[in-house]
Amino acid sequence: MSRFGQHLGLGIGWRPELAHLIAQRGDLGFVEVIAENLDPRERLPRPLEQLRERGVVVIPHGIGLSLGGAEPVSLERLEHLARLAEALDSPLVSEHIAFVRAGGVEIGHLTPLPRTREALEVLAENIQTAKRVLPVPLALENIAVLFDWPEAEMDEAQFARAALEQTDSLLLLDISNVYANAHNRRLEPLSQLSAFPLDRLAYVHMGGGVERDGIIHDTHSDAVLPGALELLREFCAVKTPPGVMLERDENFPGPRQVNAELDSIKAAMTNAPAYAG
Repeated sequence: MSRFGQHLGLGIGWRPELAHLIAQRGDLGFVEVIAENLDPRERLPRPLEQLRERGVVVIPHGIGLSLGGAEPVSLERLEHLARLAEALDSPLVSEHIAFVRAGGVEIGHLTPLPRTREALEVLAENIQTAKRVLPVPLALENIAVLFDWPEAEMDEAQFARAALEQTDSLLLLDISNVYANAHNRRLEPLSQLSAFPLDRLAYVHMGGGVERDGIIHDTHSDAVLPGALELLREFCAVKTPPGVMLERDENFPGPRQVNAELDSIKAAMTNAPAYAG
């Protein structure tokens, strides 16, 4: 049973380039929008309004809070996310266990944190600040990494578990990222996935990637890797996720490929036990 308690079903990241395809899919329960791309003070894009009229849930997904950064979280960014959640009547918002700026410099990439108790304390403090402003629960996503900081005091799942339990937050589980990180670290992916706090699961991401010279890169511009889809199937065989969504941020293929990926995700979900909330 998830602490989230809401069944979302099949989803996809909403992008203007995919708006027509998304409108044609009658089996979508939710979409996710990049929070920084919308202004809640302006009228929402008509395709998003039409989805909401159909009963499709819209979840804001932030990429700019830098919750793991040493600097305090921007109140302006938090208020933007809060207003957007209210404008969309969203049941939750999501962000990342990462930092994206330091010393006023925008890094332009989700960057992993040192998995130390000191970094955990900073992350937890920033999450608590965010939760005091946000009107809905906050889910945090595990990111894909190409390096680990030295002298880690916890592994990735332990670090995520500690952060979520200390702040009573939800988990946005990116299974493609788990698969990529396990592959790159030469670890077994299902055991890595199982170590995350799955009782806090809000929903699941499945994003595309590519393998180069034995290293998987999380691109969001390629198809979901077969190994990541297999990991989703293995996961769904033992646990029912509240929702699973496809991420595609650029290099948009034709509707046949996107629909095929959505159908593969849906097929994996149909093997899951009945949803119990």
